Amino acid sequence: MIELEVNGVLREIDMPLDTPLLWVIRDGLRLAGTKFGCGMGLCGACTVHLDGQPVRSCLTPLSSAEGRRVTTIEGLGDGSSVATLHPVQQAWIEASVTQCGYCQSGQIMAAVALVDANPDPSDAEIDRALAGNLCRCGTYPRIRAAVRRAAELKRRGEAVVQTWDPAVAVAPVGGLPA
Repeated sequence: MIELEVNGVLREIDMPLDTPLLWVIRDGLRLAGTKFGCGMGLCGACTVHLDGQPVRSCLTPLSSAEGRRVTTIEGLGDGSSVATLHPVQQAWIEASVTQCGYCQSGQIMAAVALVDANPDPSDAEIDRALAGNLCRCGTYPRIRAAVRRAAELKRRGEAVVQTWDPAVAVAPVGGLPA
């Protein structure tokens, strides 16, 4: 048994310590926002944060997450009773980034790490930070525009509140809260 803090909640996990964090998140905790892409850490679809840093959860064993903060796409925002989006999520919506959507949670998690660390990234810094996250639909220009917009929202300190009713069928980017 291991204790993990996932999205601000302490969880007890009873899985082998060599289990990839991706499967702990998806199968053990039933959080479906983090995606399986390649299983080799090459595509970025499985990106989550460990202590605020992006990692490939398909390559990260459960044992290396012990005592650390794990944040998934479901854990972004401020956790209030209304859906308060991270500026990156709001910018993604504004820029209509998503096409098929499969890579988006990994793209967003990589972008959040960048914008949280650098509130005014250049295009080259954006490209470097997201270089390992593949989008088979080719929405890279919209992704870059959304990251620039997210950085602007973050610099201005605007609270981004997306009101939605969790009872309706269409969920916001990142899915419904766990």
